[in-house]
Amino acid sequence: MAKFVSEKIRMKTASRLAAVQATYMSAYNQTPVDEVILEFLNGEVGRVLIADNPATGNEEFYEAEPIDKPYFEKLVRGVHTYKEQLEKSLNSFLNSGWSFERLDNTLQALLLCAVYEITNTLDVDVKVLIQEYVDLAYAFFSKNEPKMVNALLDQIAKEVRIGEKINHDQNENI
Repeated sequence: MAKFVSEKIRMKTASRLAAVQATYMSAYNQTPVDEVILEFLNGEVGRVLIADNPATGNEEFYEAEPIDKPYFEKLVRGVHTYKEQLEKSLNSFLNSGWSFERLDNTLQALLLCAVYEITNTLDVDVKVLIQEYVDLAYAFFSKNEPKMVNALLDQIAKEVRIGEKINHDQNENI
């Protein structure tokens, strides 16, 4: 039995993938964020994906799912606006000897989007967000990176959401 996933959820998932791609393009191709967003919103980039076909052993092109355009733009602009703080936060959670700058550029973009969304999208269950970004990590990497993404985001989410719960509980007691 196939798992039902609503159009709205599929569009949010596609928005996350597009946001990672746009963040990468903006940061590493030195393309202005407004230009990158416009290219995605107009369908000039990000509309075709490549996947391995296990039956043929070849790579195949397929059209990407439609994105939730306002959500995509919110993610990309948020990452762009708070990039320095997000990097600093990520550095504080990385194991000693590692720094954000040492990570693969795609992994950097993915983590920036994930941490921005975990800290700024409180109406989505954090476990859902972590799973979405771990799944994206598997789309880009096949080694240890998805496991690292899972562990790192789980650690960040626990600290962020515990702080959020403590503040909420304190406000209720006032």
